[in-house]
Amino acid sequence: MIKRYVFGNPFDTQAILTKIESEKKELPFFNKSGNTFTYAMDKNDIIWGLGENVRGMNKRGHTYVSWCSDEFEHSEEKKSLYGAHNFFVIDGKIKLGIFVDCPGRVTFDIGESDYDTIKITIENKDYEIYTVEEKSVLAIIKEFRKIIGESYIPPKWAFGIGQSRWGYGSEKDLLKVQEGYRKNNLPVDMIYLDIDYMNNFKDFTVDPEKYSDFKATIAKLKSDKIRVIPIIDAGVKVEDGYDVYDEGIKNGYFCKDKDGKEFIVGVWPGRSVLPDFLNKDAAKWFGQKYKTLTDMCIEVFWNDMNEHALFYSEKNKQKVFEHLAEYKDTNVGLYANFAMKDAVNFMANNLEDYKSFYHNTEKGKVCHADVHNLYGYKMTESASNALEEILGKEKYLLFSRASYIGMHRGSGIWMGDNKSWWSHILLNLKMIPSLNMCGFIFTGADLGGFGSDTTEDLLLRWYALGIFLPLFRNHSCLGSREQEPYQFKSVEKFRGILNLRYRLIPYLYNTFIDSVKNNEMYGSPLGFVWQDDEDAKRCEDQLLIGDSIMIAPVYEQNATGRHVYLPEEMKLIRFKGTEIAEEKIMEKGHGYIHVALDEVCIFLRKNKKLPLAKEAASIEDVDFDDLTYIEY
Repeated sequence: MIKRYVFGNPFDTQAILTKIESEKKELPFFNKSGNTFTYAMDKNDIIWGLGENVRGMNKRGHTYVSWCSDEFEHSEEKKSLYGAHNFFVIDGKIKLGIFVDCPGRVTFDIGESDYDTIKITIENKDYEIYTVEEKSVLAIIKEFRKIIGESYIPPKWAFGIGQSRWGYGSEKDLLKVQEGYRKNNLPVDMIYLDIDYMNNFKDFTVDPEKYSDFKATIAKLKSDKIRVIPIIDAGVKVEDGYDVYDEGIKNGYFCKDKDGKEFIVGVWPGRSVLPDFLNKDAAKWFGQKYKTLTDMCIEVFWNDMNEHALFYSEKNKQKVFEHLAEYKDTNVGLYANFAMKDAVNFMANNLEDYKSFYHNTEKGKVCHADVHNLYGYKMTESASNALEEILGKEKYLLFSRASYIGMHRGSGIWMGDNKSWWSHILLNLKMIPSLNMCGFIFTGADLGGFGSDTTEDLLLRWYALGIFLPLFRNHSCLGSREQEPYQFKSVEKFRGILNLRYRLIPYLYNTFIDSVKNNEMYGSPLGFVWQDDEDAKRCEDQLLIGDSIMIAPVYEQNATGRHVYLPEEMKLIRFKGTEIAEEKIMEKGHGYIHVALDEVCIFLRKNKKLPLAKEAASIEDVDFDDLTYIEY
């Protein structure tokens, strides 16, 4: 049962597609004081959800701030990441789903201030709250997913293997990656381009010095069954003669300050302006710009920096340098040193900057801070609408860094700029169900870690998780160790795991389609299925993929195996490369399994089947009809 409660005059986020009449009575279960709502938790309550965030599947014990943020370090104290996913489920004596539909800043104190109290504080005065009551967590999720609309389905080839790095900038770089994979007999389906390919970091441009014929390069790689995926950022360089800037200025398509002048910020190109994606005309105009690259045989894009991430605003930058000048000839001690550092650090993504520019919407002029969490969503929606028109609904792949519930209908997301830390394997696993609850099914992590230097064993263990995720991408940061699989000594171990990905694709793809079409989970915590099993409900390092298999990846350095919990009797299937090395029945309960670096273990549930394809050279060569089955 779904109910809707309206407060003030909410901005239409278009997160909810189903029309639900608003209730005339007070929001049940919660006490209200102003725009703060509190709920008294039972000692055993588990709180699932809130999408992309740090820490556990169970969100109890921390505060989460819904504010799309450019957070490079996903450490435990962080309260915000790139997405704003304001849906959670209380799993205890009552089963209750809550969605706070508000595009501004919302704080969810899930028992940090008081372990027994949920405290929701909404900075806007205009918002909606939806409640979903059902008998189980899965039933609540299913009902919520129905009202937010069907999740994005990319082409089948989107489930292929991707290689990315901030630093691939030229034709030479692309061909070097192609050669590295092919020479080492490693499968690859996609190579990503970060900002280096652009001409002076300008969207929808290609550096002519790095590419003599960009279209020919893309066609050459595609003939080898490799697609190229360029990045698009949300900032437009201020430069007379640059068509995107000139057209946007002429038509008033950029965000403006309170005086009606373009709001100037700093991003990759330096001085830039921000397309007003909440202006329908501006959004349509920007979306059509993707045709510049689709005309060059591109059919895949990733949208970045669209929280929006700001290095500075022109206004705030001047204040900072004026402030720093005061210290030039002074004796800088401890506290002055802190003040100088803070002045520089607070230039980026400053809240005052977000309060200083406006959108031209159907409701009139709206302060960005009041609708901040919609920016990446609306940028990516503008792209998905245009790509559907240009290429066709089932022929493009698109994913984004920033997001809000609703964007899931036209795009996937990746989990942002993680690091080459062992703890981030587990963090990425824990994000999967929380994202699935909010409709984001096509998702994955930067395998191996984006920042820091990875190691061979870390990358192998991360791949053993990554092969089960819809989006498979190895991505790393400029200045970090190169982490393509062929850079390491044990290439054959990577080859085996990557080829196993193709053997599993029929199961993974069909699981993905089923989860979208039936509003079900792709990756579930054990507690969603075994609701009365306390050990299952508290297990946060294993995952059900679909309804047939469970995975338990190794995520600790130097570990030769791991503890597992089986809520029921299951069959252990041990893969060494693409071959089955062992099949063994394991009893219900706690146990330990050894897992070598070149092995992947899967647990098959009773009365289920796991289809396996024959080995293939690329995602396009996977035969979905000629299958063998492992049964239990």
